[in-house]
Amino acid sequence: QVQLVESGGGLVQAGGSLRLSCAASGTTASTCTMGWFRRAPGKEREFVAKINSSGGGVDYANSVKGRFTISRDNAKSTAYLQMDSLEPEDTAVYYCAAAPKAVWDYWGQGTQVTVSS
Repeated sequence: QVQLVESGGGLVQAGGSLRLSCAASGTTASTCTMGWFRRAPGKEREFVAKINSSGGGVDYANSVKGRFTISRDNAKSTAYLQMDSLEPEDTAVYYCAAAPKAVWDYWGQGTQVTVSS
């Protein structure tokens, strides 16, 4: 069992930056692929980024490539999402997720990110 708690959301102007954190607890957290998803108002949840257990493999949605960076610190059982050059279209609730294998089995409660124009 893995518990996830996100933090770091808030209100920022377009062009600004935010760093989201996802604190994971549970004995298997360090072996999970960690990911970030988001749900914008009136839209379905979408994939943002993921990072494998060692941190050596990452993947991003095309919409955030070059602007967002995912990382993790297994010693702190924490994953991060550095978001730069934020756009109003990035406004959403951001969710952290963990996949012990191929399925995103664990989810956090979400943190709101609002980008004003």
